[in-house]
Amino acid sequence: MRALRSIAVIAVSLAVWEGVCRLAHVSPAILPPPSQVARRWWDYLASGELPQDAMATLLRVFVGFAIGAGLALPLGLWMGARNGVYEVFNPLVQLLRPIPPIAFIPLAILWFGLGNPPAFFLISLGAFFPVLMNTIAGVRSVDAIYVRAAENLGASSGTLFWRVLFPGAMPSILSGLRVGVGVAFIVVIVAEMIAVNSGLGYRILEAREYFWSDKILAGMISIGVIGLAIDTAMARLNGRLLSWHRGLEHG
Repeated sequence: MRALRSIAVIAVSLAVWEGVCRLAHVSPAILPPPSQVARRWWDYLASGELPQDAMATLLRVFVGFAIGAGLALPLGLWMGARNGVYEVFNPLVQLLRPIPPIAFIPLAILWFGLGNPPAFFLISLGAFFPVLMNTIAGVRSVDAIYVRAAENLGASSGTLFWRVLFPGAMPSILSGLRVGVGVAFIVVIVAEMIAVNSGLGYRILEAREYFWSDKILAGMISIGVIGLAIDTAMARLNGRLLSWHRGLEHG
């Protein structure tokens, strides 16, 4: 029923959109109707451009996210578990964290030129801080009762970390990874509009140059569908990995 309601909302929205464009005689150059966008999307798919652009975008997302999360996760675990490390690095983190990745575009192009390297840098930067902050918060929010109980039972520092702190922080870490993927997908579209000549972001910018509003919307819808698929996959992965956690809560 939930899926049917969601589909119904989308169908009604498309019908309203189509009706407004037809009845109000809106110029297709400004706002094309969904039927025209659907035809353009099909042409985009049949020509082979859409699969190629989607694969280029996904490659950049996964590589950049892997770099950003791969750096943020161990640093976040270290900062969360060690107060001294946290006090040393936290001022620098809080200084850099509010700066949006988009602000680094000029430096990224200056340092790495054009192509995939600046895109990887920007995407990894976008994914880094959500993963880092959620990992730190997760480790530092583990209930002190569990820590003291493990210490009283003679657990070593390594055992305490891997058996108590890391599992206790897992819900927050997975939330950070999910947010980080979403931010990476946003950043890649901006990076493709500026630093590379392939991908969904580049194709949207190209369509703007030729006033192809229907192709712009077709690209935007493609981004939304791929983003929804990634987020759904992450949510299901989180659900599987945290089934033990929810079981404890409901038990």
